[in-house]
Amino acid sequence: MDSFADFKIKRQLYNALEDMGLEKPTPIQKASYSTILGGSDFVGIAQTGTGKTIAFLLPILQELKYSEQPYPRVLILAPTRELVIQIVEQIDKLTPYITIRTLGVYGGTNIKTQKRAIAEGLDIIVGTPRRLYDLALTNVLRLKSIKKLVIDEVDIMLDFGFKTQLRNIFEYLPAKRQNLLFSATMTPYVNQLMNGFLVNPVKKTMAISGTPLENISQECYPAQNFYTKANLLNHLLEDRVEFNKVLIFVATKVKADLLGETLNYGTEVSVIHSSKTQSHRSRAIEDFENGTSRILIATDVISRGIDIEKISTVISFDTSFYPENYIHRIGRTGRAEEQGRSILLFSEKEIPLKDEIEKLMNYKIPLKEFPDEVDVSYLLSPEESKPVDPEEFEDKDSYIMKGSAFHEKSAKNSKEKVERKSYVRKIKERYKKPIRRGDKIQNMKKKRKKK
Repeated sequence: MDSFADFKIKRQLYNALEDMGLEKPTPIQKASYSTILGGSDFVGIAQTGTGKTIAFLLPILQELKYSEQPYPRVLILAPTRELVIQIVEQIDKLTPYITIRTLGVYGGTNIKTQKRAIAEGLDIIVGTPRRLYDLALTNVLRLKSIKKLVIDEVDIMLDFGFKTQLRNIFEYLPAKRQNLLFSATMTPYVNQLMNGFLVNPVKKTMAISGTPLENISQECYPAQNFYTKANLLNHLLEDRVEFNKVLIFVATKVKADLLGETLNYGTEVSVIHSSKTQSHRSRAIEDFENGTSRILIATDVISRGIDIEKISTVISFDTSFYPENYIHRIGRTGRAEEQGRSILLFSEKEIPLKDEIEKLMNYKIPLKEFPDEVDVSYLLSPEESKPVDPEEFEDKDSYIMKGSAFHEKSAKNSKEKVERKSYVRKIKERYKKPIRRGDKIQNMKKKRKKK
């Protein structure tokens, strides 16, 4: 199947694809279409930016017939508000000639408004797990009519600790349904979820997640601390032609805000992370997309929700704790066969993390010399001045999964760490409150106790 015409899809869908300028299907779209139409459970593993959304939407919309029934027949789960919005936008683009009732639901907005919209009747509901579960608890949203369940970006979903919410939602779903899982990586947690509720799934892997994209040039700079990295960025970003649309990834919300204040480019800079309001996040992405702002600073938590064309450069201000996240980051540039650029900044402490990334890619990132004209700072940021706490990282589970370059501390050091617990942490433990959210971390604790 070299074109969408070979898919034998209904004319209304084909016309919508033509309107979108799409002629040739991507490999994941080719692999999934017939299988999903055939009714089998399906697992699609493909890198970010390869068309996974259309891969599951096309067969679903092809099969979905007009109905006036009040309750949704298709449930699509996504880890972030941005991704929910983008999926709904894709559905709208594919259905201008089809009558399909679609609603996106997520936290940070008025739940009463969402309840009223659900009561008017739906065909497809797209949402984040927590808000979906909240709506199901109210009994306004009834899921017993669901025929197809899609979980998009499963790896990130589980990294966020949504396993409990997913299980709770499954209890509201009919046992007989088609399950579709899409992910950029096949982690042990994805495999566990897949084995837990899929029935003889067809699995298609389009690319090894560690394979660097050929049309993205990569380079890295050594920089010893936050302010030295910021000085380097201020120097590089002076070239507004070369760096015309720059996405910068940082590890924490605090660091994102601090970097936004430290860069010398004022209104050219936007910052987004999970503590920002939905309106702020939407406006920041819109400004970045239309060119109002040239630089967008983001954490990995919302990275899967960013699907913006013509990003000239992706800069990893902090080296990813989870090596595969680096691949997802650089996949934001060099799209649609255009040339992209990736720059990694690393300190001495981050060298083991960089080594893990290079090991995963089987590629040595070219090293650039630190420019002589850039000042090396000896001032430490507030985060660098205190012990690292995984609670401050947006991608907490990735912090725990450091990779083979890191080793368990000795018993002596572990004991010292326990003795230095903060007052708040001691109170949480005393009253049996979880220190961190997420099943992954809790499961890891249980494993350690068994050892």
